[in-house]
Amino acid sequence: MPEMKKLVLKVDANDQKEKQKVLKAVSGLSGIDSLSMELKDQKLTVVGDVDPVEVVGKLRKKNWHAEIISVGPAKEAEKKKEDDKKKEDEKKKTEAEKIQEYWKNYYNHYPYIPQRYVIHSADEDPNSCVIC
Repeated sequence: MPEMKKLVLKVDANDQKEKQKVLKAVSGLSGIDSLSMELKDQKLTVVGDVDPVEVVGKLRKKNWHAEIISVGPAKEAEKKKEDDKKKEDEKKKTEAEKIQEYWKNYYNHYPYIPQRYVIHSADEDPNSCVIC
């Protein structure tokens, strides 16, 4: 089985239209599992069994300046993403616990919240609605 790689490139694409053209050009190569591009950072991420030189050549052939930022195994990136998700879940749990603790303490201090009723007479407010 071929080795999966994660390839990160810097590509000079400035708007959504150019991004679509870049993704279309690269998606024609064989062995690609996933593609993503961030316009903000101008980074193209390619995951799959693909030759980095072939990807850069395809982009330069279409007149985009492309530079290789990093090439590495794809599985490590997935593990890092999973670890990040776990950390975020832990943060959410701690935030949820904090909220629960706050309300628990709130109701311990204020076990009964009195209701306010306002009674108006028709004499005080002649325009009020009265249901008989």
